Amino acid sequence: MCVTAVESRPAGVALTPSPGGHRPFGARVKAFVALTKPRIIELLLITTVPVMFLAEQGVPDLWLVLATCFGGYLSAGGANALNMYIDRDIDALMDRTAQRPLVTGMVSPRECLVFGISLAVISTLWFGLLINWLSAALSLGALLFYVVVYTMILKRRTAQNIVWGGIAGCLPVLIGWSSVTNSLSWAALILFLVIFFWTPPHYWPLSMKVKDDYARVGVPMLPVVKGNKAVAKQIVAYSWVMVAVSLLLQPLGYTGWFYTAVAAVTGGWWLWEAHGLLARAKAEITGAKLKEMRLFHWSITYVSLLFVAVAVDPFLRW
Repeated sequence: MCVTAVESRPAGVALTPSPGGHRPFGARVKAFVALTKPRIIELLLITTVPVMFLAEQGVPDLWLVLATCFGGYLSAGGANALNMYIDRDIDALMDRTAQRPLVTGMVSPRECLVFGISLAVISTLWFGLLINWLSAALSLGALLFYVVVYTMILKRRTAQNIVWGGIAGCLPVLIGWSSVTNSLSWAALILFLVIFFWTPPHYWPLSMKVKDDYARVGVPMLPVVKGNKAVAKQIVAYSWVMVAVSLLLQPLGYTGWFYTAVAAVTGGWWLWEAHGLLARAKAEITGAKLKEMRLFHWSITYVSLLFVAVAVDPFLRW
């Protein structure tokens, strides 16, 4: 599916401030921070740091953890800024993105582009010179995948955009492992796959909530092109695979009883919520009673608890 470009801004909303327009310094600083999407980066770091504990089988070097987190923030921040630069036309037409810095004019498109590219270069050099070049390559690969493959190629063309575009969000797991070991392993790959199968059922409930926004700008998110029942079926299918993959670490000898218990309990609760959403969708319940955001909010709690268990498990094994 090919989606045509839309008008760059709605009536009355300027993408750049008028000549001589006042842009307070403090507000400008906040705007540049907003370009990095800090809330999303928090989630990426939640999957990075615990993997470092698993790779070390204990407490990794504190400086290495801080350096990896800082480099990861710069890299993901650069990717997010470039995403906003490319999507500034549709961001101006969507309610959920109407206050982004390029839409309000607090940051100009050129400033955003330079900022994003600068963060990309600095983060790559940071990883390469201070950690290792494998981590640098993975970091740069995640950034390019998100910006080029997801934002520029997939997002406006296919309902599978979040499935394959979500690979960028899986790479911090590999970065965390490689930062400690300068190598990769099956454990890192399994956790990579957990995030891969987690991403669609995490994001699709939110897409169901705001599908009118996506439909308005011609972005074919799955809830836009399929009914709620079809989307809920996909959510259930991905959820079962995700939970099954999450339980592979213990039989392969990478984790012990604690992680396995947490993965089983939290995964079971996830499946309960996913099947509940499917039941409501089959009953053709719509609006607030569909309660699709329950699964979205639980998905964040789930991944947080699961990866905390990844970090804690090495201390409880016998």
